[in-house]
Amino acid sequence: MLRGLTTISFYAHDVAAARDWYADLLDIPAYFQRPEQGDPAYVEFRVGDYQHELGIIDARYAPHGWSTEDGGAIAYWAVDDLDATWKKLLEMGATPYDQPTERGPGFTTASVRDPFGNILGVMINHHYLNVLASRKG
Repeated sequence: MLRGLTTISFYAHDVAAARDWYADLLDIPAYFQRPEQGDPAYVEFRVGDYQHELGIIDARYAPHGWSTEDGGAIAYWAVDDLDATWKKLLEMGATPYDQPTERGPGFTTASVRDPFGNILGVMINHHYLNVLASRKG
């Protein structure tokens, strides 16, 4: 039934600031912005091995009940070096949500709250690396 991750949507009251923050983190510019000129209401990045979409939407368009309070699911992005990623996120102004924690051999997770109130998860996941290797083979 679920075939794969298509888009993760984050909300921000200042989309331009969020766009710039994520562009700095990801070391890539947003590839899509609407409107194209002026203050954006939506921006999108293509991220990682499968070019998953990370969208940032003006909080004015958030679904009813959206909150910056903790809760809900955490999407974890695969990273090559969790310690270096964790350090960079904190240096960029993210705040710890869940400290780096080994969940078992080959599985370590961490998460932060970005400066815009979204929870960003990062993870070392040997299953992800195995799937990636099998697709390249």
